[in-house]
Amino acid sequence: MNGHTSVDTHANGNTPPSSPTPGRRLRQLLETSKDIIVAPGVYDGFSARVALDVGFDCLYMTGAGTCASKLGQPDLGLATLNDMREHAEMIANLDPTVPLVADADTGYGGPNNIARTVEQYHRSGVAALHIEDQIQTKRCGHLAGKEVVSIDTFAQRIAAATQARERIGSDIVIIARTDALQTHGFDEATQRLKAAVAAGADVAFLEGITSKEEARTICQVLAPTPVLLNMVENGATPSWTTEEAQELGFRIIIFPFLAIAPAYYAMRDAFERVKKTGRTGVPGDFTPKKLFSIVGLERATAIDAAAGGSLYSKV
Repeated sequence: MNGHTSVDTHANGNTPPSSPTPGRRLRQLLETSKDIIVAPGVYDGFSARVALDVGFDCLYMTGAGTCASKLGQPDLGLATLNDMREHAEMIANLDPTVPLVADADTGYGGPNNIARTVEQYHRSGVAALHIEDQIQTKRCGHLAGKEVVSIDTFAQRIAAATQARERIGSDIVIIARTDALQTHGFDEATQRLKAAVAAGADVAFLEGITSKEEARTICQVLAPTPVLLNMVENGATPSWTTEEAQELGFRIIIFPFLAIAPAYYAMRDAFERVKKTGRTGVPGDFTPKKLFSIVGLERATAIDAAAGGSLYSKV
């Protein structure tokens, strides 16, 4: 239904041992794809299911969207490791053949905390996570007033992440994100990403890019390390298409607001319609069965039938 070749899964939702791991799948995309990897931002299971149905090859679990949908709170460092890991595990295992890139904020503490974060994200089926250089009481990268740790502390965070990956034999992709562009300027931000790559990061992420000149330069100076673009609409970064981002040199582009922004407007319109008119205006073809079909009714029916059941045969 989602346009991808499905694979059988164990009862716990993990892919069979013979299948490539999520990290390996993402690495293969980075190594073999000539096109930029497009990862739409999803904020819950339903938005992830819709993105999978459209046929994307990669998904992005937005931290801001997780805070908003799971906690009903702003992205001000309020989400804990458990909040983020639990959300990421659910999304990653809806279709383990589609890699999930997930926000991991600052790593949630010192080297031991960061090691635990990597271990838990790996066991949850996450393909890649990004760790940033903001202080612990962080905020959305497109808000003013950010503060960052020293370059040495940032490098230690990335080193702790990559060493944890090696200890557990994982191939999860480590993405180093710096928010220093707004606080210390382009040259300092570049040095931070170079230090992160030297510490073992696989992908670089310069938050809050403000011009095509900055974009081209960061991709050139960090080559051959892949660079990720965070395409936050109406934020610090100009609005670029996937084609423009690829021309600038980026290898991955994420769209954190792609699902949550239209969802807000659609839901608000529907709520206001009910309040004013008493009618929902829900399209006639959106039946309960359609909803359940989007989130896996066909697969659930097949599993039941394969075991000899007939519980859903008349759904």
